[in-house]
Amino acid sequence: MKNKSERAGGRAVVLVVLALALLVAGGWGAAYAVAGDKVPRGTTVAGVDVGGRTQADAVRALEDGLAERLDQPIAVTVGDTTEDVTPADAGLSVDLDASVEAAGGGRSWKPGRLWDYFTGGEDLDPIVQVDDATMGELLDRLGAEAGTLPKDGGLSFEGSGVTPIDPEVGEAIDPDVAAEAITAAYLADEPTVELELVEAQPDIDDADVQAALDDFANPALSGPVTLVFGDSPVRLAPRDFSAALGVRAEGGVLVPDIDEKALTALVDDGIAERGAPVDATVVLRNGKPKVVPAKPGVTYEPADVAAAFLALLTKPEGERQQEVEATVDEPEFSTKDARQLRIREKVSTFTTYYPPASYRDTNIGRAAELVDGTVLKPGETFSLNDIVGERTVENGFTTGTIISNGIFKEDLGGGVSQMATTTFNAAFFAGLKDVEHKPHSVYIDRYPVGREATVAWGAVDLRFTNDTPYGVLIHANVIPSAGRSQGTVTVSMWSTKVWDITTTTSGRYNTTAPKTRTLTTPDCLPNNGYSGFDVDVKRFFAKPGSDTVEKTENFHTTYIPSDTVVCKKPGEDEKPEQ
Repeated sequence: MKNKSERAGGRAVVLVVLALALLVAGGWGAAYAVAGDKVPRGTTVAGVDVGGRTQADAVRALEDGLAERLDQPIAVTVGDTTEDVTPADAGLSVDLDASVEAAGGGRSWKPGRLWDYFTGGEDLDPIVQVDDATMGELLDRLGAEAGTLPKDGGLSFEGSGVTPIDPEVGEAIDPDVAAEAITAAYLADEPTVELELVEAQPDIDDADVQAALDDFANPALSGPVTLVFGDSPVRLAPRDFSAALGVRAEGGVLVPDIDEKALTALVDDGIAERGAPVDATVVLRNGKPKVVPAKPGVTYEPADVAAAFLALLTKPEGERQQEVEATVDEPEFSTKDARQLRIREKVSTFTTYYPPASYRDTNIGRAAELVDGTVLKPGETFSLNDIVGERTVENGFTTGTIISNGIFKEDLGGGVSQMATTTFNAAFFAGLKDVEHKPHSVYIDRYPVGREATVAWGAVDLRFTNDTPYGVLIHANVIPSAGRSQGTVTVSMWSTKVWDITTTTSGRYNTTAPKTRTLTTPDCLPNNGYSGFDVDVKRFFAKPGSDTVEKTENFHTTYIPSDTVVCKKPGEDEKPEQ
């Protein structure tokens, strides 16, 4: 058991310890009160004294102290060129608050913080912020102006071949070194930076180009590709589709690239426009019949076509065909049907001539334009009125001379009968079946007697039927009379020859004399009359190369007289017809 003196001594020790603790605590509190949120005494940032100041005052002091340097240009030299670059151009700025905070500003009870305040005094660097995107743009520009950008290798597709594009090494700024040097020079009293150009390697080198050749380009151009829409294939040869091919850099390698618009145009050449099918036909090209293939009506998504096409390009021969998802409307008359027409040779041709007249050039030329290219399938009947249509201004015709009731007068479409006569004779010598033809009421001496035809919209037509087992292509051509002594009309029939046609024409008989008419109508045209007559024409059919006549046809024509016409003004003495 402790005695009284021992207990008293213990209490004394405790009191001393408590007293000392109170003294320390008081000093600590006093130190905290003095330090507050001030920056440690003697501290400088970039040479600016901010020590012993509150955080807010230190920020203001730092901003004032750096005022002249914050926006001071940096002289950047690249090669032989020096340029003053503003900090904003380089994406550089100082975070004032963060710089003061890093220097020790801010309240804290921590002993280290309080110790630093009273014993600190370091010279610190400011916290500089760098906008990487802005700095990158600056370095790209400086490098491009002073150096040479590297060029990636590639491939060029032309015709049915491909040409490698060699990569090229350039000279450029090392972006990491340059960014570090420019940032380090920021805020210096005389900021200058010298940057060196170093070799810049292209992303796509020779090995990448060779890989693209081996893996894509050469297989792609090794043969045709066929895209199948329903029952209709569209075959694309390398010389056709090479223009739609390309490569692009991706991830440091060359990958296939397809010009979807160009590919779509190629595919559209093999199908019908606007989704409607187009029948096959036969046309004359360079003086020879040529089958124009049928085109299916197809509705498709270009992306689906591009994907199927790209997948086929690297496949071997025999596997370069694929169906494409699409809505397909097949044509009624196929390419095979057109070939079976066997339109191969000229089986007849006939030419007529007409005297100079601008209305004839217009009307006959327009009629020939509409007739030209007509294809008659076996059993089909040609109708000039159906093909040429009504002779109106809107349809391309003008006013000219016609024959009405045995006399000449003016009306739209005058001269079209020249086209009818020429076409009739071409059909006559092709051995086609005559269905309807009407000779002129009076004979016109520029036409073959008994072998000519007139037409009138809604009343008189020229019709003949292709009664052969082959198709017939009609080619019509007009050489205008303008600047010439006469105009020329030629109509030819192309097919496979079935008949050799010969003909005879009888003498004229049953001659009838003309009368004289006196007219006072505004459309009166004077005329010197001539006689009418009858005539007979025979057509003989023989097999090609044979003299044996297989059948004979008779064509009888009666021409009425062409009356003499005397034109007078209304009210003048009129004479009765004679």
